[in-house]
Amino acid sequence: MSRQALPIDLSLYLVLDPDLCGGSAGMVATAQQAAASGVTVVQLRAPNWKKRQWLETATALKAALALLNVPLIINDHVDIALAIDADGVHVGQQDMPADEVRRLLGPNKIVGLSTNSLVQFNEAELMYQAGIIDYVGVGPVYPTGTKKDASPVLASDEVNGMMQNRCLPAVAIGGIQAGKVASLIAQGLNGVAVVSAICGKADVTVATHGLLAEIHAARGNTQ
Repeated sequence: MSRQALPIDLSLYLVLDPDLCGGSAGMVATAQQAAASGVTVVQLRAPNWKKRQWLETATALKAALALLNVPLIINDHVDIALAIDADGVHVGQQDMPADEVRRLLGPNKIVGLSTNSLVQFNEAELMYQAGIIDYVGVGPVYPTGTKKDASPVLASDEVNGMMQNRCLPAVAIGGIQAGKVASLIAQGLNGVAVVSAICGKADVTVATHGLLAEIHAARGNTQ
């Protein structure tokens, strides 16, 4: 396969959690507020949901985020992504293989892949160069309680190894809270993916602005 990777701003990537957000309506409201406040990507992840709930919530999210020009990524469920014309799909190492996801979605959608080791990252680099994926998630970089089947936490030197001489866009994920962002950006990550740092916060706008301020400061700008 040969295609040009799609550009995606990974700066602040929100992964929605149905429990922290208070169900479907809370997820949509959180996504709207966060996107309006500067979140650059939103992913719908709800591992315990039935398909009908996935479809209804994804449809509402797609409509809300389209107005704000923020892409909606669906975790794992390619059929839901196709049904609502989502912007892309993110898969893990045990999910549908990324090349099959690309085949089903076609060339004009975003495909992301989780990586938890240098070996997986290097394999993903080849997939990126082949046009199969557009970015990777790297992690968990800290212990996390929002993903019950999370892989072991990556050591800092492992993350550094991944960031050496790479072309592949990468977003850190796993246990990232306010105050933990700058060091990840300094390591060369394109952005951070967060769950509880935004989901369930009393003021989503304030939480989002705080994380963005850390990202901009680490990059040496004040945008």
